[in-house]
Amino acid sequence: MTLNIFFFTLTINKRKVDLNKESRNELAQKLYEQSKDRQIAMHRLM
Repeated sequence: MTLNIFFFTLTINKRKVDLNKESRNELAQKLYEQSKDRQIAMHRLM
């Protein structure tokens, strides 16, 4: 008879928000959305 037992330990840590990184991410997201909107507009023209 074989008994296999697996133990898993999960550790979740809250990420520290860096104000500089957050503002950079927000700007990148905004630029991405603008680029996507331009691509959609160009696609509609064709």
